[in-house]
Amino acid sequence: MRDGYYIGVMSGTSMDGVDVALCRVNAGQCRLEAFVEYPFDVGLKTELLAMIAGSTTLAETGAVDHRLGVLFADAVNALLKEKAVAPEAVAAIGLHGQTLWHAPSGEAPFSMQLGDPNLVAVRTGVTTVADFRRADMARGGQGAPFAPAFHAFAFGAVKRRCAVVNIGGIANITLLDGETTGYDIGPGNMLLDGWSLRCRALPYDGEGAWARSGRVHDALLKALLEEPYFREAPPKSTGRELFDPAWLASKLAAFPAIAPEDVQATLTELTAETIADAAKRFAPELLLLCGGGAKNGYLRERLAVLLAGTEVAKTDDYGVSGDAMEAMAFAWLAYKRMHNETVALRSVTGAKEDGVLGGIYG
Repeated sequence: MRDGYYIGVMSGTSMDGVDVALCRVNAGQCRLEAFVEYPFDVGLKTELLAMIAGSTTLAETGAVDHRLGVLFADAVNALLKEKAVAPEAVAAIGLHGQTLWHAPSGEAPFSMQLGDPNLVAVRTGVTTVADFRRADMARGGQGAPFAPAFHAFAFGAVKRRCAVVNIGGIANITLLDGETTGYDIGPGNMLLDGWSLRCRALPYDGEGAWARSGRVHDALLKALLEEPYFREAPPKSTGRELFDPAWLASKLAAFPAIAPEDVQATLTELTAETIADAAKRFAPELLLLCGGGAKNGYLRERLAVLLAGTEVAKTDDYGVSGDAMEAMAFAWLAYKRMHNETVALRSVTGAKEDGVLGGIYG
């Protein structure tokens, strides 16, 4: 299997867009060549959120699987057209799929990502690698997060004691110190975006200006931090099935008079404090941020205050796009699968052994 072009496709828990990264990948590097943020269909997002929050039928699930497959294929084709890249020049697509439910514990652990990879392969003309998580779960792992394996590949040459935090809908941390470790910290942008949409009909808080205009409500923050997940030992992973609007509503019920901007300030502090607490356990000299939350200036300021003595920077400053990071990771994972190489994740997910991840379609 040749080195060359690989495409990574990622739509996270926020469902604010489909990230598509065209990368040149070989054994030593994953270099970003092009990146597009393809719009997520608003009606489809609304339907998905309703399915996650309520009940659904097999017919609805199957229809959504199809529609997501079409969406992901359209996103890839948009990049190929914009950059004038022929499908036959691309070795493979790495498709994460849209997570609807993640339940890594219990008698029947599973993780559900939808978006039919057969449709993606046929509609793009490119071999597609998908269904990464379940191979790890079959080996006893959490099936997430996967970002730490790529962070280790991308930043392994950094000489300083380093941690990487991806602030997507969920925030996850990677600790780079010999054997790579990492886990899902908790809500990153998810609650912030949801509250902004509910109160202002705006999908996110941009630079954090709305949160900055409010004041942290100490009693609410304490109630939020009492969530047992924060005290669980890794390996651990989470998602919208826990930190959803109902979770927030249950906490807010005891504080009905809080101003909306104060809630936003408190949610920002929740993200900042949980990230800072995770980082402090490792005592890094350098904390690198990526994902949508890395753009939130107010959140970055709070992290710098909470982590005095640690340099807080963006991954962009160290040569890797924070916007494209997760999509790049799946381009790299596609490369690993097409070369039949194992991915070192057992120290992150708790799997019994490292394994080859993903199925090949097309």
